Amino acid sequence: MDHEVRITLRLPADLHAWLAAQAKSARRSLNSEIVYRLEGGRATPATDRES
Repeated sequence: MDHEVRITLRLPADLHAWLAAQAKSARRSLNSEIVYRLEGGRATPATDRES
């Protein structure tokens, strides 16, 4: 069973603007864009574990 959790997220203004533009060009909501990118990053192995 999937559960959703609400969070408050603070982003730098330029990152927010970039994400919003990416979401608009992909016809996604900002929330969906963030989830899409997080899920995509989760699928790839971390390369900077030592930093």
